[in-house]
Amino acid sequence: MEGKEKFEEVAPQLPGDKVFRIRKRISHRRRLRITPNIPGVLRFLGDVVTKTPLIPLILVLVVFWLLFSWGIYLVERQVNEQISSYTYALWWSFTAMQTQGANAPGPITPTGMIIGAIWSVFSTVAFFGVIIGTLYSYYMLPRQRPSRELIGAIQYNLGELEDLSVDELEALRETTVRVVDAQINRLKGKS
Repeated sequence: MEGKEKFEEVAPQLPGDKVFRIRKRISHRRRLRITPNIPGVLRFLGDVVTKTPLIPLILVLVVFWLLFSWGIYLVERQVNEQISSYTYALWWSFTAMQTQGANAPGPITPTGMIIGAIWSVFSTVAFFGVIIGTLYSYYMLPRQRPSRELIGAIQYNLGELEDLSVDELEALRETTVRVVDAQINRLKGKS
């Protein structure tokens, strides 16, 4: 009896019914996954890069970073000992983007402070806006194509044609006609 599976009696659905269910042996041990699912993470990052505007947004942010750094360097190079090279101006601009300008030392001239303040606010909003906007657009991709879901439902119903009721067949016909008419109108509008 050790090798055979035991049956467990279940409450009957109707009086007089006798129902049995096989008792499954449940292992209470679960494997703890220590390493992350690297292929899944790489697939997710690939989807984000290819299906969202992440790369163009980052390129625009880098261009603004280079321009504001150049402006800080031009204004501060003769006055501020700390910002004496373009590379340090790049470093200051990068840290200002991440810390909302709380890095010291910074620009000391009034023009440099104005450029630094504008860059600090703009870059922080743009940096986090790029991240949030990209993730939002990635997760909204399925909602942007409801016609595909509709076509999939029509194809499924056409496959199950024999099992549909009269009301379901009429609804299927009306939906199919509307989808086809909309596509015809779109094609006529393009030409």
